[in-house]
Amino acid sequence: MALTVARTMALPGMRMRLLAGRSGTWRAVRWAHVSELADPVPWLSGGELVMTIGLGLPAEPDGRRAYVERLAAAGCAALAFALHEAMEEVPDDLLDAADACGLPVLEVLTSFISVTEAVARWHADERVRGERRVVAAQEAMARAALAHGTAGILRTLAEHAAGEALLLGPHGEHKHAVPARERPWHARAAEAAAASGGGRSAGVLDDGIEAVQVHSLGFSGAATGWLAVRTASPLDWHVRMLTSHAACLLAIELLGLRVGRSRMHAQRGALLAAVLDGRLPAARLGELCSVAAAPYEVVVARPGVSLEAAVEALEEVTEAGDEETALVCVRPEGTVFVLPENTGLPGEQAGGLPGEQAGGRPGGQAGGRLGVRLCARLGVAGGGCRAAGLEEVPAAVRHAAALVARGGGDGYAHVDDMEPQALLRDAFVPEAARRFSTAVLRPLREHEARHGGDLVGTLRAYLEAGDNAETAARRLGVHRNTLRRRLAAAERVSGGPLTDPGHRLRLWLALSLPDLVPPGSSRAANGDAVRLDRRARNADAEGPHP
Repeated sequence: MALTVARTMALPGMRMRLLAGRSGTWRAVRWAHVSELADPVPWLSGGELVMTIGLGLPAEPDGRRAYVERLAAAGCAALAFALHEAMEEVPDDLLDAADACGLPVLEVLTSFISVTEAVARWHADERVRGERRVVAAQEAMARAALAHGTAGILRTLAEHAAGEALLLGPHGEHKHAVPARERPWHARAAEAAAASGGGRSAGVLDDGIEAVQVHSLGFSGAATGWLAVRTASPLDWHVRMLTSHAACLLAIELLGLRVGRSRMHAQRGALLAAVLDGRLPAARLGELCSVAAAPYEVVVARPGVSLEAAVEALEEVTEAGDEETALVCVRPEGTVFVLPENTGLPGEQAGGLPGEQAGGRPGGQAGGRLGVRLCARLGVAGGGCRAAGLEEVPAAVRHAAALVARGGGDGYAHVDDMEPQALLRDAFVPEAARRFSTAVLRPLREHEARHGGDLVGTLRAYLEAGDNAETAARRLGVHRNTLRRRLAAAERVSGGPLTDPGHRLRLWLALSLPDLVPPGSSRAANGDAVRLDRRARNADAEGPHP
């Protein structure tokens, strides 16, 4: 609350009479000062109640009008005369000029020192009242933070500041506002936040009508967000204090939310890691935690991205609610994200299958994929692959990680954009390929279930090692004689020796199809794929041929 001229006249013990300038009684009185100078303006800073007995008042009417105009232009609050000392009455020309300028002219019937003391006492008392209001508001914001979180802090701040509040993200994006509707000053606040370059700062945008204070959030490093408060101009000191206090509460609130999100994603990421390592069936993942509906965009970012940075970037690039159903975990091959596929991509063909783009391949143009924005936000290279369901996620991770390991750029590459991979996938029906692999490997897995021993894993390690038993045994962590016994059992159970090229090819295809063919396809690409589907069905019914 400001001490206006009208309130000054009503202070206890004050005897004043308004002579002119009634339209300016709203002017705020910052100080009361005595001056008998012919031009006191150079000694004023605005908001003064200038008191005089008229010794320095010009003798000519034009001079007196100029005197009043200079005081009004300098921001003087009012001009007060003590009559019957140097002059008996205030000249009419001066009063007319005061009415024209809206500068109140008073007759003071109280001593000048009493007026000065009364004004000083009011401001001292107001400071105490303001401090009490600040303490009450701080306590209210603390209670609101405990009860309602971010929304409660902003609502209480806006109420006690008699204004409006806005919470922005670290890059100036709109998060929450009180009132909730879009306001014209929001854009100014966002521009001020973006202009800071992400550093911590505080500033005020004041156009003389409204004041917008923009305050960064965070205690170290880059700003974690921005708080903006709009009030009437000029900005009161207690609003500055309340904004600073609210910024601290919001920083703590956002830090707690970020820690909570990181812990949640760490727990969900442990389940995803178990699926990728083969320790948990993919179908169980959807039972143990909430997962977005298929299909998925699987992204692998270059190694070196922390879980905290990954979660922060994930929150910024996903739609509201999608972040809680996305999966992220840090792996040796990179940081893995399982995201809901962006189905509203540009360039979709009319009449095509859902999620299908030009060329008959799902996934769409790179510009619409979440992986593009995610890797750009993280500032690292990444690879992506589509997964039609959770069971395809491990294979999609391997293909995306292979793109990252291949290097050759700082951006985002998707399997669909790599022509050889896309052509290979279009030549197969994934479901048929899975049935083929299941049929060929069924005898080995049934033998494992009855007698133990990792025949499938041993066979794969041996073939990947180029028939080098020593290397395969070292990778598996077993003795070479154990490896040889398993290989002999695998040959016997699978129905043929590994030296037979045809038998060896069938085994290798069954073992490596998930890696050779990128997941995510949803239909046959041509007649050859349909014929492969029929043959796979026959193989599924009849079993493998030696």
